[in-house]
Amino acid sequence: MPMKHSKYSVIIVGSGIAGLYAAIKLSETMTLPDGILLLTKSQLAECNSRYAQGGIVGVLPENKPDSVSLHIADTIKAGCGLCDFNVVKFISENSRYAIDDLMKYGVVFDKNSENKLNFTLEGAHSVRRILHVGGDATGYGIEKALVEKVKKDNNISIYEQTLAVDLLIDSKKQCRGVISYNSATNEYEALYAPVTILATGGTGQIYKYTTNPSVTTGDGLALGIRANAKIKDMEFIQFHPTALSIENDDSRFLISESVRGEGAKLINQNGEYFMEKLHPQKDLAPRDIVARAIFSQLAQGNKIFLDATLIPIEKFKQRFPNIYKNCLENNIDVTKDYIPVSPAAHYCMGGIKTEVNGKTSIDNLFAIGEVACTSLHGANRLASNSLLECVVSAYELVNTISGKKLQSSDIIDEAVMTTIKKYTAEDSADDEETDVAELVSTLKRIMWEKVGIIRTEASLMRAKSEINEIKKQLKHKDKCVSYEEYELRNMLYVADAIIDSALIRKESIGAHFRADSKNSQPEKEDIKTGDISDESKIIA
Repeated sequence: MPMKHSKYSVIIVGSGIAGLYAAIKLSETMTLPDGILLLTKSQLAECNSRYAQGGIVGVLPENKPDSVSLHIADTIKAGCGLCDFNVVKFISENSRYAIDDLMKYGVVFDKNSENKLNFTLEGAHSVRRILHVGGDATGYGIEKALVEKVKKDNNISIYEQTLAVDLLIDSKKQCRGVISYNSATNEYEALYAPVTILATGGTGQIYKYTTNPSVTTGDGLALGIRANAKIKDMEFIQFHPTALSIENDDSRFLISESVRGEGAKLINQNGEYFMEKLHPQKDLAPRDIVARAIFSQLAQGNKIFLDATLIPIEKFKQRFPNIYKNCLENNIDVTKDYIPVSPAAHYCMGGIKTEVNGKTSIDNLFAIGEVACTSLHGANRLASNSLLECVVSAYELVNTISGKKLQSSDIIDEAVMTTIKKYTAEDSADDEETDVAELVSTLKRIMWEKVGIIRTEASLMRAKSEINEIKKQLKHKDKCVSYEEYELRNMLYVADAIIDSALIRKESIGAHFRADSKNSQPEKEDIKTGDISDESKIIA
C-alpha cells in the first residue's frame, strides 16, 4: 500500500498547553522554511490540559510573603526529596515570566475585589500562590486562548484525528519524524522533520477510575518506549484524593483541591473529620497522603465525603461554577449535601527522561509536559506545578533550538525504511479486529486493583502475569487495524513500564506505596542547596 511522504521543520505531537505554547513560540521566534505540523489524535482542543481545574502556580513578586525559595521548599517537600533542585529552581524562577506570556496571549486570570490577581491555596502549598481562570476552568481558559492563536497562525498546520503510531529512528539513532495514522480516512503518512516534539500528555486511562479524559492513553510515552528512549520514575502515579464518586458510574469528575483550599473538609459517614489528626496540614496535606487516608477509610467500609457546606454558597458558586453545576446534575446540593468522593488516577510523575528543555536520550527528539520526566515533581507532584512546567519547558525548548537551521530532509535510510515497511504492508486476510473494548476494560481493572494506590510485590507480579495474557490476545504488535487497537497497544507498553518500575523500587515513598515494604518512607535523599537568583530567567 503506497504511503504519502511530507516534510516539515518541526513536528509537534499533542495539542495540550505544552504543545500549543511550543508551536506559538516556535512560529514567533524562528524562520521555519517547512513550517510546523501539529498532530492531535482527536479535536484540537480535546486534551488533558483542558480539564485542569485548580490552576497554575504563580510565584510573583507582588504576592508577599511568597518567594521562589518558599515555592522550591514546598515542591521538594511534596516530592519527598526526589526532585531535581536545579530543575525546581529554574521553573520556579521563571514562573512570573510564564504568567506574563500567557496573559500576552489572551489568558485572563481571575481578579479579586481590588482588581488584582487572585491567588488561592491548594494542598501542600505554604502560601496562596495559585492563579485560576473562570473559577475552576483554568485549563479550559488557557487552552482556549492558545487554540485561538494557533488557528490564526499560517506557519502552523494542524492534523486532527491523527495518531502518531511510530517514531522514525535512523541508523544513527536519531529521530527523523513520525508515522501518522488518520483514524477518519484510515491512511498512513510518513512525516519528516529535523525536530520532533512529544507533548501527548498523561496515562490516566490505563486505570479503571481516572479524572483524565478518554484521550489520555499514554501514546507519546509508548512511542518513546518503542524507540528505546530512556524513561524515569514510572512507579510514581498520582491519585487525586477527591473525585466525584457516584454509584454505578465509573467516570470520575474532579473535585478540585482548591475546594479544600477554600475551607471544605473531608468527612466520613460517622461524621469524623478524619484528616484533622492525621497530618499537620490536615485536609491540605500532600495528595499521596490524603489519597491513602481516604483509601484506608474506604477499606474499613466507610463512605467518604467532602463537606463544602463550610464555604459560603455565593463564594462557592462564583469560585467553582463547574463543580457546582456538576454536583447539581447529580442531585447534590452543596449547601446542604456532602459531596461523595474517592481517589482516582490523575497524573504520572514519571515519563520520558528529559532535561528541563525537553531534550531526550534520542537526538532530535524532545518531550514536554506530562509525557516527560524532568524530575520537577519527584515522588509526588505539588498541586498546579504541572501547567507551569508545560509553559516553562516549552519555552526553554524553543530557546535551545532557536538559531539552528531546521532544514528537513526526506532522504530515507535503511532503518527508517524498515519502520515504514511495517505500515505499508497489506493487511492479512485473517486480520480480524480484537475485542479491544473488553481487553481495555480488563487492563484498567488489573491496574486499579493490583498497581494502584497500595501495591505489593505479589500484586505487581500477578498484574504482570495477567497483562501478559492480554498481550497474547492482541494480534498486531506493529500495524494495528483500528485506532482503538493502537491505543490498547500503547496502554500495554505504559502498564509494563509502571509495573517494572514499581517492582524495582522496594521501599515506599511518595505516591509509590509498597505495603510489603519494611519502611513506610525512607530517608529522603540529600537536597542540594543553592542561591536563588535571576540567572535562569528565560522569558523576556
